[in-house]
Amino acid sequence: MERTTAAQQVWDIAATVCDPEIPVLTIADLGILRDVEVAGERVTVTITPTYSGCPAMDAIRDDLQAAYAKEGYADVHVDLVLAPAWTTDWMTDAGKQKLQEYGIAPPIGLAGAARHAGPIRLQMAVKCPQCASLHTKELTRFGSTSCKALYVCQDCSEPFDYFKVL
Repeated sequence: MERTTAAQQVWDIAATVCDPEIPVLTIADLGILRDVEVAGERVTVTITPTYSGCPAMDAIRDDLQAAYAKEGYADVHVDLVLAPAWTTDWMTDAGKQKLQEYGIAPPIGLAGAARHAGPIRLQMAVKCPQCASLHTKELTRFGSTSCKALYVCQDCSEPFDYFKVL
């Protein structure tokens, strides 16, 4: 989507806000920043949580309001939109790279493929973000947050989070 200069400026402000649970990712990297509109003095930011009950949404809303206040926008409304549901397909390639560098294995494959009838998808091996080994094992389906699983590398013995494909 191409934006005018003013629209790009208000988008860019929102795009600086980081995810409080994974501070190396912005909400734009994560793909939860859906839209930003300006109508007169009012800015409306639309975000979609990774999970409908994601506890980070209040912090993200507060951080968005603070980022806009810093730039002189006093009337900021944050809309939380649940449909369509967020998917890891919305994450940017840069965001996935940042996850890898931070020590979290990024999602593998496309979530959209799971929504079609046909053969059952098999889980691909999850690469260790520390040593790049594919000899890893899931320890628990839920890691430090609901959107991550906890894995361990069987070569370097390091535990790590894997950002699940959703």
